[in-house]
Amino acid sequence: MPAHVTHPTLEHPPNWVTTDEICENITRHHPEHPRLGVMLRVIRNTGVQRRAMAHPLDSDTVSGQTGLVDRNAKAWTAACAMAERAATRALEEAGLQPADIDAVITSHSTSWAVPQMDIHLINALGLRPDVRRTALTTLGCAGGAYALSKAADHVTARPGSRVLVVVSEVISAIYHHTDTGIEAMIYKALFGDSAGACIVTSEPLQSGLRIDDTWEYVLPGSRDRSYWGRLDEAGFHFDSTREAVNGPGQVMPHLLDWLKKHGALAPDFALIHAGGPAILNTVQQGLGLTAEQLAHSWASLAAVGNLGGASVLDVLRRTHGTPPADGDRGMMLAYGPGFATTALTGIWVS
Repeated sequence: MPAHVTHPTLEHPPNWVTTDEICENITRHHPEHPRLGVMLRVIRNTGVQRRAMAHPLDSDTVSGQTGLVDRNAKAWTAACAMAERAATRALEEAGLQPADIDAVITSHSTSWAVPQMDIHLINALGLRPDVRRTALTTLGCAGGAYALSKAADHVTARPGSRVLVVVSEVISAIYHHTDTGIEAMIYKALFGDSAGACIVTSEPLQSGLRIDDTWEYVLPGSRDRSYWGRLDEAGFHFDSTREAVNGPGQVMPHLLDWLKKHGALAPDFALIHAGGPAILNTVQQGLGLTAEQLAHSWASLAAVGNLGGASVLDVLRRTHGTPPADGDRGMMLAYGPGFATTALTGIWVS
């Protein structure tokens, strides 16, 4: 049974930071770094113009030296607040009450908490106590697409269900001046904080994406040569190797085989995670997409940065502004730590 996705809502924290401000901050803290010039050039080539942060750039929990406990607590508080706002708006725009929701699926990776965001939202929003729960906690950038795939599974198994999907990430928590490698410097400028939410149902509540099938793939042997999180006394860190940029290309033959089975090798529209220029360029080449088909992904990257799991929700939200024609076939694609891939295929329903 197909699954229908409502118009996503996006919430950002109030502290907007430009790439110039981040370059100045890095220069001020690392004036003697031997590769400073190279790093600043690479940062400016990410295409990100600004991004939102839960706390000001010069605060202790972003550019300062606060430790794990304080940084984690403040990131969790901010993530919950954004998640509440995004979920409340998603319910209102879909014309639903909290009691109408049968299941909630959350994705959150950037701070540690027990219980997790599913329990928080049940209490904060007043969802029914018998609502079904799925809390995804380590998916990172793949979280949005993966949560939608699990929501599609739920409404297929339980027709008539209404599933609330919420992704909230405070990725600015990884901003550490103790991390001086070029990858870490890029991530300081690439990521933005946000929360996104939508409703998935077996019958359409609005015009939008209909999910017909989903696909998951973990690149063999990629556990220690792609992306991973790390904790120390300073807080949460996000690391990667240079090999990580080759992940999308290595997955592509397997993705093409799956798309071929669905007759979707030439999609009419594409909802691609705005992970960065290397990812978008590899996907465009591998799938034979046009620049126009990736326009919303590039626009999202420039305007708000890489939002982690919420990125695909922002791309879908932007697609609603210039919607495909009724019946156009499209796909969604996101990559995450591990090197894990989630893809969805379906049509646009007007």
